[in-house]
Amino acid sequence: MADITFDTLMTDGSYAGAERARMENKVILDELERKKKARSMAVPTDDNRVKARLREIGEPITLFGERAADRRDRLIYVLSQINAARGEELQMEEEDSSESEEEEEFYTEGSLELLQARRRLAEYSLPRAQKRIAQQRIHAKLPLTRIIDLRKKIFSEVKRFSNLGSQIGDDRPISQVRFSPNSQILATGSWSGAVKIWNVPACTPIRTLRGESIHMLHSGVAWHPQATLTQSEDSVNLVSGASDMSVNLWSLSSDAPLGHDERARRPTSFDTSWRLWDVGTTKEILLQEGHSKEVYSVEFQDDGALVASGGLDAIGRVWDLRTGRTAMVLDGHVQAIFSIAFSPNGYQIATGAGDDTIRIWDMRSLKALYTIPAHVSNVADVRFFRGDTSMSNVPINGEVVMNDLEVDPDKNADDDDGTEEWGYRSGLYFASAGYDGLVKLWSADDWQLLRTLTTDSGKVMSVDLTADGKLLASGTYNRNFQLFAPEDVVV
Repeated sequence: MADITFDTLMTDGSYAGAERARMENKVILDELERKKKARSMAVPTDDNRVKARLREIGEPITLFGERAADRRDRLIYVLSQINAARGEELQMEEEDSSESEEEEEFYTEGSLELLQARRRLAEYSLPRAQKRIAQQRIHAKLPLTRIIDLRKKIFSEVKRFSNLGSQIGDDRPISQVRFSPNSQILATGSWSGAVKIWNVPACTPIRTLRGESIHMLHSGVAWHPQATLTQSEDSVNLVSGASDMSVNLWSLSSDAPLGHDERARRPTSFDTSWRLWDVGTTKEILLQEGHSKEVYSVEFQDDGALVASGGLDAIGRVWDLRTGRTAMVLDGHVQAIFSIAFSPNGYQIATGAGDDTIRIWDMRSLKALYTIPAHVSNVADVRFFRGDTSMSNVPINGEVVMNDLEVDPDKNADDDDGTEEWGYRSGLYFASAGYDGLVKLWSADDWQLLRTLTTDSGKVMSVDLTADGKLLASGTYNRNFQLFAPEDVVV
């Protein structure tokens, strides 16, 4: 199979996908408008008057187990539906009586830098997507008995996670923890405004990174995909977002931020938008709106083509950076979305929210697959396990090569050297952190609870897993981070 590149990609002139997305957005907006109008309706509070009003409109005056407050909410819902239906009938009459004007689409012309960035993203993501699909085809050919054996082996190790130790990380709560790609360094961001780098599992400090302002709060940190691997220590290895409305770029050889620019000192999420920046020039190339409230979480898909955003409006959106279009709307949570994560398989997404649940979404069917009642308080963070990519290499022609050894999908399980297991492990489970003081590990194929880990804090702010699968870290409200590891595993 030939390599897919930007130049060889066949484009489809059909706009069916875009039309479907517009229709879905219209349904969501109409429902939000109906709820907004329902809240402003004048509805009696006296229960007898509520029953009388329900009788007038031909609805049951009471339902089994229904309380007075529930009955009033039902009346509001029914009235809002009636008003919405009347509005649609009036609109149809107006359209019949007068010529309907065609809707005109408006486009905002983008910059040349954005056009070039979209092309680079396409050239970068297409081969990675092809490689991912080739790996998934190999996994699809595995015999059922082999899959069962792999799941048992992997989940038995996950179920052995236990507390390895804890370390005071800062003077204020730890807002986020993230492991480096080589699994040997942990970065912590805190409300004190400091980003700290730690050796793990020794938990010894390496460096403390501070921006220009001493009053900022660091709400998020993220590693460059090649940091600590092929990226130079003098280049950008780490990025952090702060409450002083800045994004700071850090190297591993200096305490001062790289390329800090006053142009970056502007709202990056709490102005209801998210922004795309060119790290090399520290220049903003895209400002994307689409949420009605603050954007709290942003996550890239591994291929690099898609980005998902979760907002305090309880809505998530998936954006195609190559075209600028909305690929999917994640509507189902009833409270703010605090965390969003792509599965390594590329088409499933997990969202954690203030309604104490984790929802699993499938981009192929454009709907929610499963709802997990994960915690008894806010779900603060969700992270899938991502295996070390150096453990396996899948050429684009579909042949699987791992550690320079050809792998036959039908080979005997006794001949497996562990590489097949490692390729299948990535994305097979994920971790969640909650404000109930717990960290939980879940299977990512049947969404069942595998392990519950207790911490010494009432609120767990963040969680992360190393690429080698040996460590799990949690950042807590009581200013420390904790490490967990499977029992009997040398770290």
